[in-house]
Amino acid sequence: MIFDTLIQTGDWKGEKHVPVITAPESFSKDEAIEIKVSIGDAIGHPNTLEHYISWIKLFYIEDGKKFAVELGDYRFAAHGEGETFSEPFAIAKVKLPGSGKLMALSYCNIHGLWGNEQVITLK
Repeated sequence: MIFDTLIQTGDWKGEKHVPVITAPESFSKDEAIEIKVSIGDAIGHPNTLEHYISWIKLFYIEDGKKFAVELGDYRFAAHGEGETFSEPFAIAKVKLPGSGKLMALSYCNIHGLWGNEQVITLK
């Protein structure tokens, strides 16, 4: 599949482009949970007019289901105009129907698509 060759992954502690997903490992039914996605937690990503994260997308796919649900689409538009910079950081508060996987994608204008995922379990 072509996406396998386009989406890069890695350990976010050693790679500044990987989206970092911060979410509880487990949750209760009908509980609204907070999910954070950021870039460059351990190693800062340059945030300049020439090199920046343009967007982050957050998805969820429930165990046993075929299709992912988009939870959020976050765009970062200020890359040094008037010395103003957007930081690649997003928060979503959601209720999930069951155990599954959170998946995040980010796009660097120089280094392309990056992805990460995290399992999340219904208690």
